[in-house]
Amino acid sequence: MKNNPVIIDLQNISVSFGQQKVLDNINLQIHDGEFVTLLGPSGCGKTTTLRIIAGFLIPDEGNVIFEGKNINGVPAYKRQVNTIFQRYALFPHLNVYENIAFGLRLKKMKEKDIQNKVKEMLELVNLKGFGPRDVNLLSGGQQQRVAIARALAVEPRVVLLDEPLGALDLKLRKDMQVELKNIQQKLGITFIYVTHDQEEALSMSDTIVVMNEGKIQHIGTPTDVYNEPHNAFVADFIGESNILDGVMHEDFYVEFSGMRFQCVDRGFMKDEPVDVVIRPEDIDVVRPEKGMLKGKVTSVTFKGVHYEIIVDIDNFKWMIQTTQKAEVNDIIGLDIKPDEMHIMKKSKYSGLYGDYSSFSDEFDELSDPTITAEGED
Repeated sequence: MKNNPVIIDLQNISVSFGQQKVLDNINLQIHDGEFVTLLGPSGCGKTTTLRIIAGFLIPDEGNVIFEGKNINGVPAYKRQVNTIFQRYALFPHLNVYENIAFGLRLKKMKEKDIQNKVKEMLELVNLKGFGPRDVNLLSGGQQQRVAIARALAVEPRVVLLDEPLGALDLKLRKDMQVELKNIQQKLGITFIYVTHDQEEALSMSDTIVVMNEGKIQHIGTPTDVYNEPHNAFVADFIGESNILDGVMHEDFYVEFSGMRFQCVDRGFMKDEPVDVVIRPEDIDVVRPEKGMLKGKVTSVTFKGVHYEIIVDIDNFKWMIQTTQKAEVNDIIGLDIKPDEMHIMKKSKYSGLYGDYSSFSDEFDELSDPTITAEGED
């Protein structure tokens, strides 16, 4: 996709709401036909970025360039973009056919052409024959498909999706992830997708833009963002990570947990303090005397495919994901290959993440603002 021309270029975009800076000097290029996901926690600025591209919001500073032209002053309805919202925003008084046809009628398209286009869109989203249906009687997944069909019917150059699957149950979300990606690839339209769901971003995107505190933290492919995170925030937000204080004594040699290990990283200053990232699935459990490190098991959780083990090594709690079973209070060895260690420069996020001392699934759920009590909106 990077070989395709740039369709959207955000240049030095800043936005403040009152005293709060929501976007701080954002620079981002999006290529034609690319599936880009803006990923980050609530309040990071991802939806504000989407609203600026859509034309619902004008930046305080910076320029929005669309195919080489500045569109800062172009109203939303004149932009070649269309937005799909989480709550679908369907017209309740119109049936499925008329919802999809709505934008085409605004474009003064001939009735025969409207019929053909609506039929094409219904087939694309697997709702063939649903035209006469009342949208109020459709399931959430079916309503989402109608919203997608309506957005695509007017043939926008860019489709903006603001957490469009957030209201669906888990299985339906996974089904729709596959379907959305297939639709995007089939049509070759640029999709810009907003979510806080890391798995969603990793499975669907060509490019992930990780955001926090109004700034871009990392831009890269899913594998790049996962395997080579730029800082401790990215490493922690994308999946699970053990993040340790380390020192790069020289190229290819790092010290952490009181021991010196071979790694594959280079280019740091001699004896530079660093963050060392080791993914839980990249650690092999071995007999204590065979391990590079050894520690005491404090927690074991069966996850179906693997066990999630918390191990105490010098008062730092590591997470290990392995198919090998262990028991609480066991002493186990850890073996880590040089290319499974990722060395990062220190950042403002250093020391904030990567120790699983207080980790539990229940704790994670309690701290997740997107999980609400039953019966709440």
